[in-house]
Amino acid sequence: MAEQGSLAALTRLATDLTARLVAIDSVNPSLVPGGAGEGVIAAAIARLLAGWGFDAATPEAAHGRPNALGVLRGTGGDEAPLLLLNGHTDTVGVAGMRDAPFTPVERDGRLHGRGAFDMKGGLGAILAAGATLAARPERPRGTLLIACSADEEYASLGSEALVAALRDGAVPGLPARPARIGAILCEPTGEAVHIAHKGFAWCRVETRGRAAHGSDYASGIDAIAAMGRVLTGLARLDTETLPRAAHPLLGRPSVHAATIAGGRELSTYPDRCTLEIERRTLPGETRAGIAAELRALLAEAGAGSPGPAPTGDLFFWRDAYEIAPDVPIVAAILDGLRAAHGITHPPIGGAFGWMDSALFGAAGIPTVIYGPAGAGAHSAEEWVDTPSLGRVAATLVATADGFLA
Repeated sequence: MAEQGSLAALTRLATDLTARLVAIDSVNPSLVPGGAGEGVIAAAIARLLAGWGFDAATPEAAHGRPNALGVLRGTGGDEAPLLLLNGHTDTVGVAGMRDAPFTPVERDGRLHGRGAFDMKGGLGAILAAGATLAARPERPRGTLLIACSADEEYASLGSEALVAALRDGAVPGLPARPARIGAILCEPTGEAVHIAHKGFAWCRVETRGRAAHGSDYASGIDAIAAMGRVLTGLARLDTETLPRAAHPLLGRPSVHAATIAGGRELSTYPDRCTLEIERRTLPGETRAGIAAELRALLAEAGAGSPGPAPTGDLFFWRDAYEIAPDVPIVAAILDGLRAAHGITHPPIGGAFGWMDSALFGAAGIPTVIYGPAGAGAHSAEEWVDTPSLGRVAATLVATADGFLA
């Protein structure tokens, strides 16, 4: 179990590092036009990693959108274990925030500022753990890769580029044939261990009518009324069909109408209506299956309609994610919690939101989600619990000790 003095020092280090990251504007420019992006924060992280003895780099995931990578090489050669610690550097926008978003304020055991919870606190814990491991006089057998990804809040360009680089052997210094590989994604989980999360599909539906003067009922066809039949079918899908499926950690799948637009003016029959739908999925559901579900919904809605049949497409997809509770990286973090804090039965659960862990899992990298406590992601007041930062960092150190041995 971590000694009180060392835990206090680790907490202070993780908190200070988190504050340094919060002070850097890294609003995602794909979400907020003119946002600062990840260039400055990636360079700052790379400087820290290099100063601690990591091989550091800032490869671009897209123009002006760099990741920050740091490799702490082990002594075991090409067949040594490989551990990836990952988090994202971008944040959502700051409109409506109560305090200055990039002026980190620490009070009552909480660090406030944009990104403190989602997820610069997780990055601060990762960096504190990395600094601790790098400061030791002897390296472990395995290799540690710290990867701080760009663009998670929009399209996950950073983690997609990282996965491609790992697949192609384009990250120097990594074992070519690691005996085992695992990742910890330090998204905030309240210090629970998560081994599953939902995926999602985004769909767009269009109904067509015929524009005519509002008094000309014989000629006009109402596209918005036609969309009403789609909405009725959507509600029936959500209340009658989807509740029949359930996952022990994630509950049921869901669907909702996200945006709708149609009509020109009060005195004209609308000739077009567009609906955007989000469908949250469980592990095992496929893109082809959800596309078929959409086609069946539209066929039912169009039956007997006076106008053209509604059309639709599934235009964006992210897989759900799940790993077995007995894979090595899960066992390693459970051992790490026991070694660092004496926790023998930590909560194991799943997350409703999608995360980059699905990309790593699809690439054959078993990934656990584990990060600090706090609140206010994407909201007017955001904070991370500072004692939690130290506990997470200590867990990461202990997990790395076991996994990389």
